[in-house]
Amino acid sequence: MAPPRRMDHGRIDADDAVCVAASRGMNRTLISTVAALAALGLAGCSSSNTPAASRPGDTAPTAPLDAARAFKAISASVASARLSSTVTAASDANHLLGRPGQYTSKITFSDSRIPKSDTAGSKPGDVLLGGAVEVFEKPEDAANRAKYIQAVTRGMSALAEYDYVHGTTVVRVSHYLTPEQAAPYKAAADNLP
Repeated sequence: MAPPRRMDHGRIDADDAVCVAASRGMNRTLISTVAALAALGLAGCSSSNTPAASRPGDTAPTAPLDAARAFKAISASVASARLSSTVTAASDANHLLGRPGQYTSKITFSDSRIPKSDTAGSKPGDVLLGGAVEVFEKPEDAANRAKYIQAVTRGMSALAEYDYVHGTTVVRVSHYLTPEQAAPYKAAADNLP
């Protein structure tokens, strides 16, 4: 700000004195206002040292669903289900694990209610022995997989199976189980996260 004008006698003009005093008061008010706003802004941006999961009302983030976690939930409801294998890219007979639009994890399981005589000649991990759980990245990929399986097995009773889709998960169940025996798998699939 420019210094006040001086008159002939080196004195500050009265009008200049009023302007200087007013501007100093305004500067103090402006500075105080800016400081207060800055303090409020910083307080609003501050972070808490309390982890999000331990704040009241917050829940811990859950890990993404995979086939092993899905099967654990299913087997809690279906006592006759036993884990057979966890499928890897190297052991996947379909060569689909991890491929675009295909399952990201898969397990196979057996069901003790299926008589061994019905599955003679089946290989370990075959859906006929109990079933499989396949988890996909997107729900539409899971739905597409179930539609594909149904289209391929339609008309071939030896390959028929129950397929239950819930979100990103497809639960495949052997046709050697009766509809009543397969129903708990559907109920468990419907309760998956």
